[in-house]
Amino acid sequence: MVRIIVGVLSPSVVWRTRLCLCYNIGMTNDKDMVEGNSQVEERPKIYVSELIGDFVEHLEVERGRSKKTAENYERYLLRFWEIAGEITEKDGDLEPADITKEVLRKFRLKLNRVEDGRGEGLETITQAYHLIALRGFLKYLAQRGIESLDPSLVELPHVVRKQVTFLHYDEVEALLGEIDTGTETGLRDRAIIELLFSGGLRVSELTKLNRDSINLSRREFIVRGKGNKDRPIFISEAAADWVEQYLNARTDTLVPLFLNNSRNLQSLDTSGDYRRLTPRSVERIVQKYAKLAGITKHVSPHTLRHSFATDLLMNGADLRSVQAMLGHSDISTTQIYTHVTDSHLKEVHEKFHSETEG
Repeated sequence: MVRIIVGVLSPSVVWRTRLCLCYNIGMTNDKDMVEGNSQVEERPKIYVSELIGDFVEHLEVERGRSKKTAENYERYLLRFWEIAGEITEKDGDLEPADITKEVLRKFRLKLNRVEDGRGEGLETITQAYHLIALRGFLKYLAQRGIESLDPSLVELPHVVRKQVTFLHYDEVEALLGEIDTGTETGLRDRAIIELLFSGGLRVSELTKLNRDSINLSRREFIVRGKGNKDRPIFISEAAADWVEQYLNARTDTLVPLFLNNSRNLQSLDTSGDYRRLTPRSVERIVQKYAKLAGITKHVSPHTLRHSFATDLLMNGADLRSVQAMLGHSDISTTQIYTHVTDSHLKEVHEKFHSETEG
């Protein structure tokens, strides 16, 4: 008989010891010893909470997903773990085999009743993100040979996409016209908005740019977007000119392409990131000039990305090319613009539809 004295060991050491015994020599109890029963090897239990951590690491390391994406998946799955624990009354001891069709059904019901801080329910698209994360997690378990719910049983809700908000060219011109380019700040703001509209950049891509990121003579550069995918960005002569004017007006040697107005020189950060403009600051800049231009619709940096796409399509660009310039992995994402860019349909209607006599 092997005896292990665990009274003086910490709980974590005891747990690891138990795992080793379970895996290597199987588990025996006193009844087996007395009655001479053969030992039955028992695999150690593994819990959903641990597997979520493994899955998140898998997304970052093996799938190459961004840190932000991995964090979102983790948040959605931890919410599932919490709700499923309440449903099964297992809390922290939830195992993969406990995830059943009934648990999934009740989870979707509870998810639909979750309220945010304002007392409002989760949007359908947010609920879909939870289910996408869960389905990905279940696929991961299946790949590891861990028994759980079939991922194909996780059906996504029908999501009605919001109508795309974009600016017409004259609205973009009005917005640009409100910028005082007689100052360094004004030159910066003009360069920012020109780049957003000319290149179709995401705001996160814009704020990551450094001085040496853009080839102003060739008017093109590479950005790393969602999923760590690289894509080419092409900009207009006007955009390149305003960026050059802004850089010429600067007297610093800091690395970031766009700086905030802080004059804090006490930082030991020689990279200049302490003065790098943030996405939230860019959002405020865009909203400021939209308001001054009298544009009543909600305008954000992403509105200018939408405007970039619709402008290309309205002027005859093909959908595949626009998809590549936006960095969309699925063309169905790009197709959200088509219903607002089929300008020829109006011409067809006016040409062929009969007028009533009034």
